[in-house]
Formats: sequence, C-alpha cells, structure tokens
Amino acid sequence: MTFYLSRALLEDLPTMIDMESELFGSDAWSPELMVAEISHPHSYYVVARPDGQPEVCGYGGLRVVPGSGVGDIQTLAVAANFRGVGLGRLLLEALLSQARSSGVREVFLEVRADNDVARALYEHCGFVAIDSRVGYYQPDNVDAIVMRVELSPAQTSLAVGHE
Repeated sequence: MTFYLSRALLEDLPTMIDMESELFGSDAWSPELMVAEISHPHSYYVVARPDGQPEVCGYGGLRVVPGSGVGDIQTLAVAANFRGVGLGRLLLEALLSQARSSGVREVFLEVRADNDVARALYEHCGFVAIDSRVGYYQPDNVDAIVMRVELSPAQTSLAVGHE
C-alpha cells in the first residue's frame, strides 16, 4: 500500500480530532489542545493519506525547540483499518527525518506501558526505555515509559509534500 504524507493543515484538524477521540479514548487530547499543537511555531505535524484518496488515515507530531538539539514525539496515530501495513513506521521515520533536518540529536517520547505494539515499533526504530512515569496516563492510572533515541547527523531524508 502506498501513502502520501503532507504537512498537517488546520483543515485536517476535524478529522484528526475525530481520530484522536476514537483511537485514544480517555487519553485523547482535547480539540483545543490539538489546535494549539498544530498551530505552535515549534511543532511539525504530518498526516498520511492512502495514495489518491482524501481521507486522513494517520498523523504524527514532533516538537523541537530551535537550537536545543532535542525533540519530542508528541503523538503518533494510525486508524485501526490501516494498522499492520507499516504506516506507523512511515510516520515515525518522517518525524525523525524532520528532527535530523532541524539539527536534533536526541528525540524523546512517552508511551503507555501497556501498549506493546507501539513500544515494539519504537524499539525497532532505535528508541530505548530510559525512565518511567508512574500513573502518567489518567484516568486509567497507567504508567508511561519514557524512551529516547540518539540521531546521527542529517542523512538522506524523506520528502514530505505540501498541498
């Protein structure tokens, strides 16, 4: 399956907000927080669409403070009917490519301790667990695993189209 990645636009937010609620349930960000995230000057969000189709089937976000050398994966979401085809990895690689292009040398993220599929993806892409945050995800009272990956300097990167 082929996917087209593009920078997330405000017009993508209604679909992203619906997906957020559907995929993350009690952990979902509020619509206001999602608007703030997409609009933040240090955020970089991408959306994925199946080739030739208008529907958003996944999205991911990165936050980088210029000059810090550090980035944070804010979120990564893949619609249930598009899981298992490599889309999560594609989104993650696009965010890491953007991080490298921005001069980032290390990227952090938090993942639910009970999300084995996401943890396996992150480990496959070089992330290692460095800490935990007890009861981080509320109201479920689930721990977060803090993960980190060191990035090599910018290499050949993915192209992200702009519509």
